[in-house]
Amino acid sequence: MRGSLGRALVVTCAVLAVLLTSACAFPVDGRAIPSREVTVGADPSFISGTNGSEEDRLAAATMRDLEGFWREAFPPLAGGRAFAPLAGYFSVDPQGRGERPVPCLPNPREIEGTAFYCPRSDVIAWDRTNLLPQLRREFGDAAVVVVLSHEFGHSVQGRLDQDGALAAAPTILLEAQADCYAGVFLRRVRDGALPDLRTGANGIDGAMGALITFRDPVGTSPRNADAHGNAFDRVSSFQDGFDGDPAACTSMGRERVFTQQSFRSPADESSGGNLGVEELIRAMVPDLDRWFGDEVRRRGGQWTAPGAERGDPTCPGSDGDVQGPVAWCGGEGEPSAVRIDTGGTLAADHARIGDFSTGTLLASRFGSAALAALGRPTTGAEGGRAALCLAGAYSAAVGTGDSAFGLSPGDLDESVTLLLGEDTASRGTDGVAAAATGYERIRVFRAGVTGGADACLRGV
Repeated sequence: MRGSLGRALVVTCAVLAVLLTSACAFPVDGRAIPSREVTVGADPSFISGTNGSEEDRLAAATMRDLEGFWREAFPPLAGGRAFAPLAGYFSVDPQGRGERPVPCLPNPREIEGTAFYCPRSDVIAWDRTNLLPQLRREFGDAAVVVVLSHEFGHSVQGRLDQDGALAAAPTILLEAQADCYAGVFLRRVRDGALPDLRTGANGIDGAMGALITFRDPVGTSPRNADAHGNAFDRVSSFQDGFDGDPAACTSMGRERVFTQQSFRSPADESSGGNLGVEELIRAMVPDLDRWFGDEVRRRGGQWTAPGAERGDPTCPGSDGDVQGPVAWCGGEGEPSAVRIDTGGTLAADHARIGDFSTGTLLASRFGSAALAALGRPTTGAEGGRAALCLAGAYSAAVGTGDSAFGLSPGDLDESVTLLLGEDTASRGTDGVAAAATGYERIRVFRAGVTGGADACLRGV
């Protein structure tokens, strides 16, 4: 999933830096670039407390591009007012002695593992020894960019909020808006529209991977004073910005719908909202049959409930288990069946991610069965995209109407994690994936969640 930027680009920038002390684009990929290749970035001397590390050079490039971007983007949002530069940036070693005092931070240890914007002093500070290196190791350089651009987004909020209305806004809305601003900025990075930073599709997936690690613990109430949002809500806000513009973020209001919810019962909380593989299949298959059958019949199609078979997910005439651990089989003269390999990767993801990683795969394969019943393509990118979108539409409908199956607070987060990491839920019945990136897979799934089956069958 994580590719590499060409070494030649980095070497060229290094040569230019030596000859011209120029600011070449700092490559920001979906994985950390080996230290010997990070040869150019922005001079971090304007950052208080910097030690000149690669992390601070990346942070400096990010801040410089953020300042330039918001100088242009801010005035149209603010009635022509100019963007006022921040009062400062602070790079902090939480364990260091003799660190320069940071406004809003009496004890440097308090910043360990995090970054923050302090509105009182109008500064951004970050942990350079733990947070930034860990982000780069686990998700790549773009993870640093998304975290810092989120914090910068909070400074934009304060500058736009002249009447103080945001003081009464719920925290989860403020955090969603900052995620949205980060998405707008990362889109410009991806498009090569900024002087210091560059990334590709892998970098955007890495940024979203980092973003969802900062989600709230499962079961956190959206009304919690410190709520930041679950993974689904956070990537939704990021994508709204990435696909939109700053005005779309600024216009976010209290009408915005969040999927984050508290646990509904002590039993659900004690289990973390997770069922075992077999228990999930037994509970979910009848509900999938009900919902997809209703959708097909509503459109004039004939629905036959697919059998749920355990074992080899290879369909007759197919070259192996091309659909992944869950497959829909139902060719000419062949009985409709969803075949489930309950071991292997499905069992591993079920344990690692949660039960709705399995649920997402099941829903997408029932989506394939519904497409076939309606005479729609089930193969290729078109079939995979529609099946994944229908899985999103089903997920949004769970627990409504006659549904006897319910989602737990972390289930949509589990869909996001699965889709960010692998393409099986987006495959057509011939094994062709609808999208090569986690970003696009999540976007298609979200289209179903927000638009329902009609949006999926119109095409997304």
